[in-house]
Amino acid sequence: MAICISHGGTTTYRTQSPTSEILVGTVDGVTILRRNKDGAWRVHAKVLAGLHIHALLIEPSSGVVFAGAHKGSIHASKDGGATWKKQDKGLTAADVYCLSSAVIDGKTKLFAGTEPAHLFASDDLGETWQEIKSLRSVPSVAKWTFPAPPHVGHVKNIAFSPDNSRNIYVCIEQGGLMKSDDAGTTWKELHGFDEQIPFPLPEGAFADDVHRVLVRPAEPDRIFISSGIGICSSEDRGNSWRHLTTPQMRIGYPDALLMHPQQTSLMFAGGAKENPRAWRTTHDADSTIARSRNGGGNWEALDAGLPGRLRGNVEAMAMEVCDDSLSLFAATTDGDILFSANEGDKWTKMVSGLAAVSKGEHYLRLR
Repeated sequence: MAICISHGGTTTYRTQSPTSEILVGTVDGVTILRRNKDGAWRVHAKVLAGLHIHALLIEPSSGVVFAGAHKGSIHASKDGGATWKKQDKGLTAADVYCLSSAVIDGKTKLFAGTEPAHLFASDDLGETWQEIKSLRSVPSVAKWTFPAPPHVGHVKNIAFSPDNSRNIYVCIEQGGLMKSDDAGTTWKELHGFDEQIPFPLPEGAFADDVHRVLVRPAEPDRIFISSGIGICSSEDRGNSWRHLTTPQMRIGYPDALLMHPQQTSLMFAGGAKENPRAWRTTHDADSTIARSRNGGGNWEALDAGLPGRLRGNVEAMAMEVCDDSLSLFAATTDGDILFSANEGDKWTKMVSGLAAVSKGEHYLRLR
């Protein structure tokens, strides 16, 4: 089974055996990596050249691979990424930031989040798409924005409650965290993480800049978010929040957020020391990966195990769980893919020299 690494796609995979193929979403298409008999990874193919791929999704029941492109719509492959076809009928926004899927009421449903911040769904494996217009009925919609031109917010991440997939969480960057308990018919805004911040916000940081949401598999009441102000958790499905970021984490702008699906106290985060506004002058993300072994209560930066200082930002992470083994992958704006087989204690640079893995224009700020 292949796995994917992309900024706005699937991040956790459970496999029967360790993968020997990885699809990476880059600013210049999809790079397909294959592992040789000697264990080394090599570039096997490059497809969808010229498209900036934000999100990759392998729909589990069909095996169809979907690619969401920055200003390039949605494309699908039925042969593992060898050939692709644009599938965007009904999509009215071509700038795709994230893709996700769930089985709702017994039927597979695909979701796509775009800029401007609209949410689309497909009941026929991407052949046609319909907008879930109710998302834009929440009171804050007029305030959704983004610092970089054209100052338009986007749907950054979509997640589902493991006990009931009709419960959907949607991150708006910037705009906050939205929740639906009825498969998208109605929505409410979740607050609290943006109200009790235990430190002064640095310049360019915004409390409603929500990047990613995780729901703990065995405890769906417990959810986590990464955002422009750090990492927060809720024990009551988003009604109240606690700030979890610690100085030891060393990530002031966390985005990637992973949780082991069985050992849920084991979590990982990746991101930059400061927010992207600082990158304009420093051209240096000074990024790292952090780990928590107690469900986010404490974090430790894994700098000592990284293969050198990371100038580029960690823009995507993926986790593969196979029996008792855990494989971690991280991709950067410098085109490096990092790998760890020992829960992040030590990382190796498994591939370098790829096109940047990046959300939007992040990679340009780091040149």
